[in-house]
Amino acid sequence: MTHGSRWTRNQLLVAFALYCRLPFGRLHARNPEIISIAESIGRTPSALAMKLTNIASLDPEITSTGRRGLTSVSAADRAMWDEMHSDWEAFAIESEQALEDVQPDGSLPSQETEADVEYGPIGEDRIVTSTTRIGQRFFRNAVLAAYNERCCITGLSIPSLLVASHIVPWRCDKSNRVNPRNGLLLSALHDRAFDSGLITIDDDMTVRVSNQYTHRPDSYFANSIQHYHAREISQPEKFAPDRDFLGFHRERIFQG
Repeated sequence: MTHGSRWTRNQLLVAFALYCRLPFGRLHARNPEIISIAESIGRTPSALAMKLTNIASLDPEITSTGRRGLTSVSAADRAMWDEMHSDWEAFAIESEQALEDVQPDGSLPSQETEADVEYGPIGEDRIVTSTTRIGQRFFRNAVLAAYNERCCITGLSIPSLLVASHIVPWRCDKSNRVNPRNGLLLSALHDRAFDSGLITIDDDMTVRVSNQYTHRPDSYFANSIQHYHAREISQPEKFAPDRDFLGFHRERIFQG
């Protein structure tokens, strides 16, 4: 064990990858995932959990709720936090690779579903490269963790029925394809409704349903979509949706 020694870049990448993919309530030394990863990188579970807590203290979504990290945030922690936000895709690829290198047996499986795989415009080459898959896996895991693995509209908590939905579509903004602040965790139904512009999210984080469909004699639509009009979504514990991205969705995708 490397007790007390400076954290290497690879160790920090692993810690940041864990921070992105674990819900806030699981950032503790008793978590079996943290115990396993700590052993793999030569740290104690307590040291890794402390590092995750320090990372959390850099996150305004965590500190704004009154939660506080420790005071031993290093310059390297801050630098990697800034690096992560400046180039999400590059960070996702490097951090996921670092995590895979210390857990080659896949003991931290992704819950990627086919619905999470997005492509470019029709007519564009639809071969999904390995780096794209890595980025999409990072995005899904980060959005799942942010919303504590529950649909932010309905509360549904069955992972196979949940989609990490892009606010600004994947094809429209390359630089934010894997930015978790460009994500909402939605049921498969509400993901399709959001993508097609039947629903959107206002700046007060309430659902708005398109009035083009509100008068249809469709009880299923009324119960599963219209029912949530003006209701507040569940707020994520980290990586809150960017208001500019939500504005783009309302202006460019929502059907009004």
